Amino acid sequence: MIDTAGFVLRLTAATLIGCLIGLNRDLHGKPTGIRTLGLVGLSSALIVLVAYGRGDSGDASRAIQGVVTGIGFLGAGVIIKDPVNTHIRGLTTAASIYLTAGLGVACALGAWVPMAIAGVLAAVVLGAGGQLEKALRRRWAHPTDADPPP
Repeated sequence: MIDTAGFVLRLTAATLIGCLIGLNRDLHGKPTGIRTLGLVGLSSALIVLVAYGRGDSGDASRAIQGVVTGIGFLGAGVIIKDPVNTHIRGLTTAASIYLTAGLGVACALGAWVPMAIAGVLAAVVLGAGGQLEKALRRRWAHPTDADPPP
């Protein structure tokens, strides 16, 4: 059984990791930010904690399935296909929403090591992934391929 301090720690950790990912998205001018992803982390952790606190692992499993399913709808809302040049935008932001929900679930379950590793990897991917993609595209892209718009 989780005590009050455990609830506070898990909910706070889920909120903070969501806010950090949201800060990255906000600094890149994306449609989600600190508040949105902070709330995604918090709500994911809350849903799992409430189910987990009932003492039935089946309830927690169903809650996690519900979070994963539901968050897909939120992520789908930020994906946009530009009909003029056929570029798809918002996939990284949608993936960030999905990741934030997963990190919230990990916090709720007290899975601190996987949460920390995933958080560090997310920071690396979000921080350096775009620059790496551009460098690789310049080096090996087909001459007719163009960089997607910023």
